[in-house]
Amino acid sequence: MKTRFLITILLSLFVISVFAQEDIVQKYLNQYQYDKDRLSIEFTKGRRDALRDLMTDNSVSIILTNPIRNRSNDVDFQYHQDPNFYYLTGFKEPNAALLLFKSPITYKGDTIIELLVMQTRDPKREVWDGRRLGVSNAASFLGINSVVAISEFDFKDFSWANFNQLFYIEQNLLVDQNRKVNEELNNFKKELITLFEKRKIKSDSKKLINYMATLREVKLEEEMVFLKKAIDITCNAQMELMKSLKDGMAEYQTEAILEYVFKNEGAEFTGFPSIQGGGENSCILHYTTNRKVLNNEHLLVSDIGAEYRGYTADVTRTLPVDGVFSEEEKVIYNLVLKAQNAGIREALAGNPFRATHEATTEIITDGLLKLGIITEEKQVRNYFMHGTSHYLGLDVHDLGTFGPLKSGSVITVEPGIYIAEGSDCDPKWWNIGVRIEDDILITDSEPINLSKAAPRTVEEIERMMKMESKF
Repeated sequence: MKTRFLITILLSLFVISVFAQEDIVQKYLNQYQYDKDRLSIEFTKGRRDALRDLMTDNSVSIILTNPIRNRSNDVDFQYHQDPNFYYLTGFKEPNAALLLFKSPITYKGDTIIELLVMQTRDPKREVWDGRRLGVSNAASFLGINSVVAISEFDFKDFSWANFNQLFYIEQNLLVDQNRKVNEELNNFKKELITLFEKRKIKSDSKKLINYMATLREVKLEEEMVFLKKAIDITCNAQMELMKSLKDGMAEYQTEAILEYVFKNEGAEFTGFPSIQGGGENSCILHYTTNRKVLNNEHLLVSDIGAEYRGYTADVTRTLPVDGVFSEEEKVIYNLVLKAQNAGIREALAGNPFRATHEATTEIITDGLLKLGIITEEKQVRNYFMHGTSHYLGLDVHDLGTFGPLKSGSVITVEPGIYIAEGSDCDPKWWNIGVRIEDDILITDSEPINLSKAAPRTVEEIERMMKMESKF
């Protein structure tokens, strides 16, 4: 009787301990991931399976995390995960690698199809740098069952000569020395490079990036939720700027308004440095200094994108600081808008990727000739010197094949005209820079402008700029 009672007590304590441990793990996971709308386990597993389907027989792909990058002295930039690694795992920590096998293999007595190599928990470092997921939580949180600590991983545990090919991305192998924060990842890279040098396996540094471009070019429904959210936040920011912009405001103050909206509505990052170019700076394509004080004679090119759950928007509006376009500004603006509308009409599934650019270039060339700003067609490159479209997604210039447009892809359509001071034309056009950019979803029928909420006609912008601002 006493033995049975003792066994019962011990079993009860064991059950309580298990539930207590599960509760601790759950509390930890809640702290680790406050945002509930993250990429699902089903999505990332499906993406790994899709990559595996593209791989050749008896091959292995290795995808690495971004290193921690140093800003200055002992201060690092806020960490941002490699988009390919995030796309395949949903994991945002550094010092990790994903090994993806075409077919099941035997590893330490187990049959596996993939292996996540990751950093372990370190309570001392977590006090300074934040929570880590840890090896024991990877299966429940990421849906990857085969996991090993990067400090315990050994390339000798694999018979690399038995694989037909190893795929990797060349730029991921750069060793980025930054004190000791990248040490584990650097050691992994060095061992991998040694593996190539000893020629134990045939390797390819090009195909994997092509595989990822094929996958990322077409967005799945789950991705579109995040991308649309990023675009909506960006449009809200542009509309707030329209209401707030006024004489005497500095470019950095316009940037502050925009990025306040980003953060206030849940964006983690800007997708790229915000471009706020006023006056002569409106004619600098990627101007990011943002220090000029604006006045009522200036146009402001505002090229911005919020990043939400890894997905970034890219929306440009051009605004008159005084709220009203001058006659010259209106002429150039409406020419760019006409060109953009023509480009959007060409954003059709099956059309060549360059169809949007050819359409916008034709309109702008004809318009500049009629205005006397150019005298021959080839001079259009003096005032419209960039492409019209790029893919959009986990990168602002996202991966894609640049083949015929596909339903489910998202591209930008962003023509512009930039007439810098001193240009070979009537000075009345000088320092007029105009770019209009929208994010376009390719469908099986008509293109969808995902950023249409932000006013883009002269009349709509001027009307919005008369509205009251919260700033």
